Amino acid sequence: MIETLILPTLGLIIGLVLLVWSSDIFIDGAASTSLHLKISPLIIGVVVLGFGTSLPEVIVSVLASVEGNPGLAIGNVIGSNIANIGLVLGITAIIAPIAIKSSLLKREFPVLLGVSLIGLILLLDKDLDVTDGFILLAMFFAVMIWMIKINKNIDPKDPLAEETLHEIEDLPKMSLNKALVLLGIGLAILIGSAKLMVWGAVEIAHFFEVPDMIIGLTIVAVGTSLPELAAAISAARKNEADLMIGNILGSNLFNLLAVMAMPALIAPSIIEANTLLIDYPIMLTLTLLMLLVALPRKGNAMITKLEGFLLLGSFIAYLVLIYFRMIA
Repeated sequence: MIETLILPTLGLIIGLVLLVWSSDIFIDGAASTSLHLKISPLIIGVVVLGFGTSLPEVIVSVLASVEGNPGLAIGNVIGSNIANIGLVLGITAIIAPIAIKSSLLKREFPVLLGVSLIGLILLLDKDLDVTDGFILLAMFFAVMIWMIKINKNIDPKDPLAEETLHEIEDLPKMSLNKALVLLGIGLAILIGSAKLMVWGAVEIAHFFEVPDMIIGLTIVAVGTSLPELAAAISAARKNEADLMIGNILGSNLFNLLAVMAMPALIAPSIIEANTLLIDYPIMLTLTLLMLLVALPRKGNAMITKLEGFLLLGSFIAYLVLIYFRMIA
């Protein structure tokens, strides 16, 4: 029996590794192509760097939905957002306390909380349908236009603007042709690795007779959050806290709006009771917790090491809860 798990497990692991690797290639190619097309660096920061790390989630979501596994896609969205806050932000704050200085980010926190609440309202009827998908996509474009507009008007001395420019300056220099080739190769490997990972995840779920949603909330969610974790640790080492927080906020917004819209539009489905009663409220609570720990105190917005342990501990407690749900 165990032999039947070997290929799916290998597929899942290889898919995850290739997914993270190709995500970096795609982002480098997309950012360099944008620079050649004379697109504003700050717009590149919002669209490419901010949302680019969520491309694995959207591709996994599309493929899972097309192949008739919308539960995995929905679980991936909720689980990735939980992982981004609990795992990614928690580990990064433990490595080094995070000082949030950008005025722009302090406006994005309540937007993410508001979007999370609207998402919950859409799911209260226990049905993720095509109408919900169009609402989510419309909100995504509205939020993206808003973010691009406020980034255009941002003070060049704002820490987020400075850190974004530094990050773009660190991109490998390449010709437009090379950037386009990297863009194409990265996208092709992303799609192939996501397909391999979805197949492995679904096979493992069937073997253990657990819902696709559980695999989406755990293995797939953590795997697709690895690009965010790598970007966050890199930003922390460069003392670019605002850019790291911006990536997490952008990723979570992208997941809730663009990625969640995919199963709604491609494979409308009924939402499991546990998703509404446990998983989504936990995601919402962690989003609120992130907002509370990032609120300015005596003029400073700081996520301390202690708060990092609190976030990471919350994520670990959530995994333990899922374990007991599986064996119950």
